[in-house]
Amino acid sequence: MHILHLSAVTNWGGGENHIENLCSELASTHPEVKNTIFCVNNSPFHERLKKTDLPVIPAPLRIKIDPGYVFKLGRVCKKEKIDIIHIHDPSAIQLAIIADKLYNLPPFIFSKKTSFPIKQRKKTLYKYNYPKIKKILCVSEETKRIAEKGIRDHDKLITIYHGTNLKTKSAETPFKIRDKYNISDNKIIIGNIANHIRAKHLDTWVDIGDQIVNKEKRNDFFFVQIGTFTERTEALLTRIKELNLENHMIFMGYTPNASNFIPQFGMSLITSQSEGIPQFIYESMYHKVPVISTNVGGIPEIIEHDVNGLLAPMHDPETLTKHILHLAKKPDTQKNFVERGYTKLMEKYTTSNMAEQTLNVYKNIANHG
Repeated sequence: MHILHLSAVTNWGGGENHIENLCSELASTHPEVKNTIFCVNNSPFHERLKKTDLPVIPAPLRIKIDPGYVFKLGRVCKKEKIDIIHIHDPSAIQLAIIADKLYNLPPFIFSKKTSFPIKQRKKTLYKYNYPKIKKILCVSEETKRIAEKGIRDHDKLITIYHGTNLKTKSAETPFKIRDKYNISDNKIIIGNIANHIRAKHLDTWVDIGDQIVNKEKRNDFFFVQIGTFTERTEALLTRIKELNLENHMIFMGYTPNASNFIPQFGMSLITSQSEGIPQFIYESMYHKVPVISTNVGGIPEIIEHDVNGLLAPMHDPETLTKHILHLAKKPDTQKNFVERGYTKLMEKYTTSNMAEQTLNVYKNIANHG
């Protein structure tokens, strides 16, 4: 079998990490299955893949519907004798459909990695219900439930959790956060890894800093956020300045191998208003750092409140602040949370499990169409 993994994303995030993990896992465990990644030329994803041994084919995407991308996709499918196209983002579906009209491409699989509902617009519904899409792999049961409202054939929907790659784990970093930002040892580092996009709602992150530092008058916490800056970043930095949080909070921006910094966190804090399941949760569970999170998307399927972490509603900095202050006083609770989380991760949420389940879908489609 030859699988072509299709990406039309121009940055680096959890979805691209999923592609890399899936292809790496299949390469080591099932070398008889060839996996090639078709991605945007000179994107951060492409630059990262150049440093791996994974087969990659770059394509231009200077505009949303770039003919160069479409034509190259069609030619590659014919030349490489592709059996299945695994589409990894909504933009790539549209490009694949156009290419299919011209080249009659092999069957599609689509990975739905967010809990955003499918918009009830004619063009959008046509795209997601395109007959060449044989299966839709949902990152969580909640993602699957939400997708059902826009997918006519519910039998196409299947849940496969992404999990974490045990083979790539490391705590090696080019610097220590405490040393670089002069954070004293008596401060607890509250960490977050997320790109500065609407779904992550980092305004809540800033609100929590305001609650703890300015309202609770606590000086024993320091907030560290890692992730790619966007058009939203400037407003966040302005708020930090206005709230006099500059000595209590830092945005590190895009940082290679960001998850390696997680062992330096005292707690992992997620403030998202929409999620599939963030890789940051899996990585925190692996590195045994306690998780406090909003209860959106598939997160409650991984983090059980007061069992292996703490949950709060989205847009609720007050409750998230209470969780932080409570957990900081409870080292035994922290220990229980991380041990339970680690055990659950190893049993259910590894890329090894994900790859085997995904391969079964590939085989089913290859054998039965």
